Amino acid sequence: MSVNEKLLKPYNSKETEDRIYKLWEDSGFFNPDKNIDQNAKPFTIIMPPTNANGSLHAGHGLVMTIEDIMVRYKRMRGFKTLWLPGLDHAGFETQVVYEKKLEKEGRTRFEIEPKKLYEEILDFTLTNSKNIKSQARKMGASCDWSREKFTLDPDIVKIVYQTFKKLSDDNLVYRGNRIVSWCPKHQTSFSDLEILDEERTDNFYYLKYGPFVIGTARPETKFGDKYVVMHPDDKRYKEYTNDQKIKLEWINGPIEATVIKDKAIDMEFGTGVMTITPWHDNADFDIAERHKLDKEQIIDENGKLLPIAGEFAGQHIKKARALIVEKLQKKGLVEKIDEKYKHVVRTCYKCGTTIEPQIKSQWFIKMKPLAEKALEKIEDGEITYIPEHYKKITTHWLNNIIDWNISRQIVWGIPIPAKICTKCGSGMVDLENKIKKCTSCGGEVMQDKDTFDTWFSSGQWPFATLGYPDKNDFKTFYPTDVMETAGEIIFFWVSRMIMLGLYVTGEVPFKNVYLHGLVLDAKGLKMSKSKGNVIDPLSLTEKYGTDAFRIGLVIGNTPGTSLALAEERIRGYGKFANKIWNATRFVLENTQDYEDDKIEIKYDEEDEKSDAELKKLITEITKEMDNYKFYIVAEKLYHYFWHTFADIIIERSKKKIIEGKNAESAKMLLRTQLTTLLKALHPFIPFVTEEIWGMIPTRNTTHNVVGISDRKNLLMIEKWPYDRVDK
Repeated sequence: MSVNEKLLKPYNSKETEDRIYKLWEDSGFFNPDKNIDQNAKPFTIIMPPTNANGSLHAGHGLVMTIEDIMVRYKRMRGFKTLWLPGLDHAGFETQVVYEKKLEKEGRTRFEIEPKKLYEEILDFTLTNSKNIKSQARKMGASCDWSREKFTLDPDIVKIVYQTFKKLSDDNLVYRGNRIVSWCPKHQTSFSDLEILDEERTDNFYYLKYGPFVIGTARPETKFGDKYVVMHPDDKRYKEYTNDQKIKLEWINGPIEATVIKDKAIDMEFGTGVMTITPWHDNADFDIAERHKLDKEQIIDENGKLLPIAGEFAGQHIKKARALIVEKLQKKGLVEKIDEKYKHVVRTCYKCGTTIEPQIKSQWFIKMKPLAEKALEKIEDGEITYIPEHYKKITTHWLNNIIDWNISRQIVWGIPIPAKICTKCGSGMVDLENKIKKCTSCGGEVMQDKDTFDTWFSSGQWPFATLGYPDKNDFKTFYPTDVMETAGEIIFFWVSRMIMLGLYVTGEVPFKNVYLHGLVLDAKGLKMSKSKGNVIDPLSLTEKYGTDAFRIGLVIGNTPGTSLALAEERIRGYGKFANKIWNATRFVLENTQDYEDDKIEIKYDEEDEKSDAELKKLITEITKEMDNYKFYIVAEKLYHYFWHTFADIIIERSKKKIIEGKNAESAKMLLRTQLTTLLKALHPFIPFVTEEIWGMIPTRNTTHNVVGISDRKNLLMIEKWPYDRVDK
């Protein structure tokens, strides 16, 4: 089929996209080492590692699109461009997905031997990984697959272990009995960032505690309460002294309570007096630590009451609460009940189960020293946030950071390389498995069974993927240029990468942080499987083409804001590819005798004005591309091609060519405008522009690749139009 015959048919994305992607991949130009000027300035993006536990969703499609736009643009600008792809084992997230699969099969992870469960989940993730990589290719991602990494790759794990050891050597990691956020359903602890605060309306109980009235929303935790705490400056209780003993009747009989004076008490809340349950409340734990008070467990790890609860032992706290209140009422210990008490309840971000604080021995990182260094760099402007308000959000969090619990009680993940003393409970970092006795008491040791929080390993992603500290990639491409990801994980991931990158390498891991918003459904609602409103990007690309999906995600999508994605939107942009296709057919049919090396051709006044207008547009959008304003650039190019080039210039040129008046000027303008616009549009809609580029019979090409003469003339390595910037 000749070029003209092919253009006579409508553009067929299904016939084009796989073939074009194979052409790109086979060319080797995704790899910055292949035929690129090795003295060129590097430009690097490390792809946020996709969770290897499912398929790409619309949010992933946005990530792939925005990052590919950046990469294709910089490649055309002559940079030595690396976009390194990767996948995340996604510890807890993946294990939860797999647990749902087990439930459908009538199995549970608690019945499977840990090693066998690990192998099953590994097979599961490897299968998903193949699908995800195939889907990324469908999105047109021009990343360097030869450098692809996985968070469980041996070299990545080695670096994660070295960082853990360095933190230990620098006294920044410790193992201690501290209160942690525990999910009774998933049987693991979390960091504070994996907890969802949910506002609820519950009963609030005012209970008689000897001469005091205390308030609580959780009477089931009160069995072990033997300390009554008040502010030392509260004049209402000046007659009571610190450590004073008071005998009183309580839930299961008489007890002796101790008065504690502490400034943490809010005198304005309730009666200004409270009892504390140090094992099951963060604030109570802190008070107990300050005063060296006993801590007693009331609720077990399954959410059931322990023997201290007497007749209620073994009951789940949900069932027991009403029964406990009934007993308190019978004993005359209930002053009143407020049935409209609004408060925040902490829940597991995956299953919604109420988090039960528990004291457990875990590994923690001291975060303040790491946060202080990160704050210095951010305040000095070494990292640019797009949009800028995320800088303020980040610095506020870093200024109020707490120690990070990095222990997870799950099978799937990177095992913590440490030994635990069975006698004194001490933890010892042991990368080489050499420790046989406790270094503190000489007791027997066992291997730590926990795994690292996924965010600890992925927090080292930028320097670990580049082969820190010795590999050439690290020396060439670090610090990276852009970290592009979702604004909702600014704390989970971005801030931790900054802290760990600085700590390990001494440099910030990236110079710019580009944060996109959520992709919502057509009604502006967050997508979820339970709502049944998850949009599969591949279903839309199958219908309307990948180019339509990509530009539909970008136009009007400002950084940090959410985008409502309706199918009608993508359908509308699907017409754009055909508009370009039809315009190309007209240009090529009417410029067959045009030779672009005829320098004696000059524009007439009308065409010269149009040429200047396009050059001005390219100058504008080049600055906007450098400032990451892709949503503006895409819209400008869309409107220029459709309403200026197609509607005005082509229509005007028809008349000139038919009449033979200034026909050569018209032909030159048509060809110049088409090739220029194809280049400028390529980062946004790469498939149709590459397909058309291969049809243009003659052109003065200016490649960013050495030795191109014996290779396919690809648009992806053409120079950006009118680019005279010296790199």
